[in-house]
Amino acid sequence: MTRPRKWNIPLTYAPKIPGVINGTIRQTIRVGRKFSVGDLVSFHGWAGKPYRSKWSFRTPYYPLIMARPVVIRPGGIEYLVGSGMAYRAWSMLDEIALLDGIEPPTGEALCIVLHGMHKIPGEGIEAQILRWRPIP
Repeated sequence: MTRPRKWNIPLTYAPKIPGVINGTIRQTIRVGRKFSVGDLVSFHGWAGKPYRSKWSFRTPYYPLIMARPVVIRPGGIEYLVGSGMAYRAWSMLDEIALLDGIEPPTGEALCIVLHGMHKIPGEGIEAQILRWRPIP
């Protein structure tokens, strides 16, 4: 049996941090496809400039219960449904924004946050929606 991988993931979106710490937010969207269900994730913040300062907080490790592959496109998110792909425009992604701690919890605000953090080319960028189980 292989041991789950452990990841230390930085959080830089300020409105999300308190919810991740207190357990009310248990989802994040991450570019790339390196996470798997069963992996353990811990989140941390920065005391100053990201990657150039000490961590300001660190959560315990949480087990991932979902690592859904998606493609972030300029106009929305595409994801696998059965054997095909489904597409949702930003205006239809309010629930994802709410679960992700986006302020205000709208798909349009999620668009602004993701486009602010990543350059989204016309062909899109591979990512994952991660959800974890809180530790009691």
